[in-house]
Amino acid sequence: MSKKSKNTIAAPIALKPFNKQDSSTIHVVIETPKGCRNKYKFDPDLRSFRLNRVLPNGMAFPYDFGFVPSSQADDGDPADVLLLMDAPAFPGCVVESRLIGVIEGEQGQDGKKERNDRLVAVPMDSHTHSDLKDISEINPQLLKELGEFFVNYHKQSGEKFKVLGVKGPKEASRLLDASIKRAKSA
Repeated sequence: MSKKSKNTIAAPIALKPFNKQDSSTIHVVIETPKGCRNKYKFDPDLRSFRLNRVLPNGMAFPYDFGFVPSSQADDGDPADVLLLMDAPAFPGCVVESRLIGVIEGEQGQDGKKERNDRLVAVPMDSHTHSDLKDISEINPQLLKELGEFFVNYHKQSGEKFKVLGVKGPKEASRLLDASIKRAKSA
């Protein structure tokens, strides 16, 4: 191992998006654990996770939140993933997961709007959510609450967020494939 590589920190955004042995299994890099008020974000320039913001008292992430490496969503960031985990992980943890759907969303500020979809996935190693194959199998009240979380999350920074719809795993896969192609051409 060269001296240079010994002194560097791994860059999770450069990982492959899929498991080599199973292309239906995606890699999700956790940024913010379930139940956390601190929103962490991977900073490629620092090659480390940094505190992005602190949510107000009474507000916390409902599930682990992260991204698919080697992808670029419409907003320029890696594709966001809400991961329905049994217990919280930690920032930087890579979790092999299966897409079950997407919460389609649009965010805006000062009249400018852009898509900001949230892929929804379950870990391959899950006790509670292992039987979920499609987001339509999730309790509708929980889906509504997840959408409201993102509305309130964006409101904290003066942005508006609107849930456009909830779609299943086929649409989630199509969006992820588009974001992987976008990252390769960037």
